[in-house]
This record gives sequence, C-alpha cells and structure tokens, in this order.
Amino acid sequence: MLDTIILVLDSTFRLSTPLLFACLAGLFSERSGIVDIGLEGKILGAAFAAAAAAYVFQSPWIGLLAGIGVSVLLALVHGFASITQRGNQVVSGVAINFLAAGLTVLLGQAWFSQGGRTPALPKTSRFGNIELPFAEALKDVPVLGPIYYDLISGHNILVYASFAAVPLVWWIVFRTRFGLRLRAVGENPSAADTAGLSVTLLRYRATIICGILCGFSGAYLSIAQGAGFIKDMSAGKGFIALAALIFAKWKPVNAMFTCLLFGFLDALAIRLQGQEIPGIGEVPVQVFQALPYVLTVVLLAGFIGRAIPPRASGIPYVKERT
Repeated sequence: MLDTIILVLDSTFRLSTPLLFACLAGLFSERSGIVDIGLEGKILGAAFAAAAAAYVFQSPWIGLLAGIGVSVLLALVHGFASITQRGNQVVSGVAINFLAAGLTVLLGQAWFSQGGRTPALPKTSRFGNIELPFAEALKDVPVLGPIYYDLISGHNILVYASFAAVPLVWWIVFRTRFGLRLRAVGENPSAADTAGLSVTLLRYRATIICGILCGFSGAYLSIAQGAGFIKDMSAGKGFIALAALIFAKWKPVNAMFTCLLFGFLDALAIRLQGQEIPGIGEVPVQVFQALPYVLTVVLLAGFIGRAIPPRASGIPYVKERT
C-alpha cells in the first residue's frame, strides 16, 4: 500500500509541474488585467522549440532557452494585440492557440519529416533526474527511506524549480513594489495612471513574465518529462491551468495545491486505467480527465464561494485625456 501511494504521489508531482508553471504564468498576466486564454498555445510553441533546439544543439539548456524565447514572442504578440491595439483579449488568446497548434506541426514536418514530431531526444539532450544527498543511504530505512528516495529525490531540475517558484511568486506579487503596482493596474488602472505609473509598461512586463513561465512549462513537457515533441502534446494543460487559477482565486500558494490536486486526479486516472473498481466496474479514463473541470465548477458554485477576478481583467485601458 505504501509503495502504491508513493508511486501515485510521485506521478502527481511530475504531472503537476507543467500545470503549476502555466498557472503561475496566468497569475501574473491576469493580476495585471490581461486575460490570457493563449496559455495553451505558448506551452505548445515552447515545447516544440525546446525539443527542436535540444535536438539540433544536443543541449537541454539551449532547448530551454529556445522554448522560453518562442513563448515570450507569442506573449508579446498577445500583448501587442491586447495592450497596444486594445483588441479583444479572448480572441487574441484563441488565435495564438490556433497559430501554435498549426505552426508546430507544419514546421515539424518541414524540418524533420516525421509527421509533425521531432526526432527522439537522447539522454544528453534532456534534463535528467537528480538524486538528492543521502538518498541512496536512506533507501532501505522503513517508511522514511522510500518517501525520501522515491518521492522527494529523483526528479529533474524543472520539477524542483516549479515548486520553488511558488514562494518566490508570492513574495513578488504581495511583498514587492512591482507586485503592488501590478495588482494596482489590474484593479484600477486609472488610479495607477494618475499616480504616475505606466499601465502599458507594467502590463507588458507581466505578459513577458507569463511567457517565460509558459516557456518552462512547454520545455518540461518535451525535454524533461518527454523525449521530444509530438503533435498537440500540451493536451489542454493550458486550459486546466486556467481552471486551477480560478479555483485558486489568483493566489500562488492556493494555485500550487490546486495543481497538485489536478495532477493527483491525472495520476489516479493513469493508475486506474484498465482496472475494475469493485461494484462499479471499469471506469473510462475520460471520467478522470474531466474531473478537474467538473471539480472547479462544483467547488466554485457551492464550497469556496465566488472567485472574483481583478476588476480590470479583460478591459483594455484607454488613457483619459484632459
């Protein structure tokens, strides 16, 4: 039983990592007042760029930088449409999703001729697992050993980075001058503008940070968790991250626990796939895949109350002329 629990929780951490990066990315964007439906597209674009660059240069770090670069580029496109041109933010995000979905397959086929995917990456081009100090020595210790060796140790650097980012994001958003200004432009951009803050600059900075974190999420999928890019490998993780962000009420610590919950449901679906539950029979895997969305709706409706977004969320700011 302990081994089964550890295996499920180990999968939970791994499956939660891309969700957590994307959820924190959306937090910065939406706290500044920019709705970002395009998280999915940025993750997908980053995953392709990371895998392609890692294959060509045989380095996961160059792959990570390439993934971040492409994600930030897509974020700037969204920022230009939403902030500078004051376009519809939802439409812009959906357009980025379609653009990434089509362009990654097109370039993959043109460059590698493998049906839109990249070649399989060798271990040297991927982020490997890290064994923490004393993990081997404590391996055979009852209870503590398996927890430390199998659950805490043995993840790649991006898994640890995603959870380390949570307190950092909390400190930035709630304890720094930049975070205060970020929340101000998301709640009342007119007042922030009157106080001498540049709403446009702050929103662009938040959009860039969103792109960076989505770059980490996409790179994790293709050069850490996976061994290359395949078509639509983001598999709706950007939308699940948005659901997690709403469920967490735009707070980083809540976002971490929500992503862990959704990752746990995903891990449980993998574990129970093809198995029969006594009295129920074999449960289709689609039931578990739909649970994050169903859970978000149910909990928001009846348990945790309304999730109120920043007041200026989705509203283009037009500077008042005097």
